[in-house]
Amino acid sequence: MQKCIELAKQAEGQTSPNPLVGCVILDKYGNEISTGYHHKYGDNHAERDALLNLRNGEEKGGTLIVNLEPCSHYGKTPPCADLIIERGIKKVVIGMRDVNPIVGGNGIRKLKNAGIEVIENVLEDECKILNEVFIKNITKNEVFVALKTATTLDGKIAAQNGSSKWITSDKAREEVKKIRNRYDAILTTSSTILADNPTMAHRKKIILDRELKTNLEAPIYKEGEIYLFNASLDMFEGGINFIKAPVKDEKLDLKFVLKKAYELGIKSILVESGGHLNGEILKYADKIYHFIAPKITGDNSCLSCFDFRKIDNINDSFNFKIAQIDTFEPDILLTYYPISK
Repeated sequence: MQKCIELAKQAEGQTSPNPLVGCVILDKYGNEISTGYHHKYGDNHAERDALLNLRNGEEKGGTLIVNLEPCSHYGKTPPCADLIIERGIKKVVIGMRDVNPIVGGNGIRKLKNAGIEVIENVLEDECKILNEVFIKNITKNEVFVALKTATTLDGKIAAQNGSSKWITSDKAREEVKKIRNRYDAILTTSSTILADNPTMAHRKKIILDRELKTNLEAPIYKEGEIYLFNASLDMFEGGINFIKAPVKDEKLDLKFVLKKAYELGIKSILVESGGHLNGEILKYADKIYHFIAPKITGDNSCLSCFDFRKIDNINDSFNFKIAQIDTFEPDILLTYYPISK
């Protein structure tokens, strides 16, 4: 099952709105004879990819392992459950049931009715993390929101004058590129563009610019689909989708932005911005990637990564669960999730 997960990860950023799925096939003696994964949206599902690699019937009587319940309906491709039955597989090991009500339980039922032994919930938690975006999309009809920040040990993202290049190392910045690729779109603000003039290479970008302050010739506008949320224009011009959004407390309404993004087919967003938006987005965030460099500014006037409110009681803090700690020498990456929202 772990190998299925690793196979599935090879297609990160390519399968949306479909899930990430990998598959391993063993012959009747327990020897691995084929692997496959869902390469990109519209391509064969993982089970079909693995089974079509086999031509001599060696899979007959064998075992198929897959991280997500095989589909039982016609979509872009025929049902995987039907092909599994047709090819004489005798045992199917599944990581998790599909949360899509069109499939959920039906694929398993079809396999069992055909006399196939089905084993469920193998590395279920890991399988759910792999497809956390898909799960939220299907169960809540909402966009998955992740946030990336990079700070010093004392939580600073820039000096008072905005100087921030570079807090983290080359290795950490290479990892950021990989993280970006997992998400349908990057979201940032006019303040970040004006301060850093970033490129943020990505296929889709969401920019919050209430007063249209940014230069539309800036590098960030040079590639990808651009969705520019603002307070006045609603049109398509110069390759940019201008989207008028309501304003609350002199800020664009984030709830509207996220809902509109989902309606536009954007299933996941990575937020890369300054402390104000980072803080405001926490109430919607599903996951945080927090890079920390072994540096201390010691300057309280430096800009903080979450700087959006004042509290009088420490118990009013947002609470999180640290899920993973990785090292990108000399920096670390904390990956954490909100305990409740």
